[in-house]
Amino acid sequence: MPQRTVAVGSRSGLHARPASLFVQAAARQPVKVTVARDGRAPVDARSLLSVLALGAQHGDRVLLAAEGDGAEAAIAELAALVSRDLDAEEQR
Repeated sequence: MPQRTVAVGSRSGLHARPASLFVQAAARQPVKVTVARDGRAPVDARSLLSVLALGAQHGDRVLLAAEGDGAEAAIAELAALVSRDLDAEEQR
């Protein structure tokens, strides 16, 4: 199962707009992706409430995992998204 650990880049963490963008991107993937924080049980990356409940703050490391055809590409796309400061991009 492909997985990758990535630090949250958004100043507000995975909250509000960054979480929404992440969930939307996860929903577009051809495979189910999970996200976990601090060794907790993984949650469905397509669920906004589950992602918000992680409470991931700026700099926290999250583990993305997926299985199946396209899993590597899905993880790569979502890891790139999580690592960016989506809050700063919004202000442009």
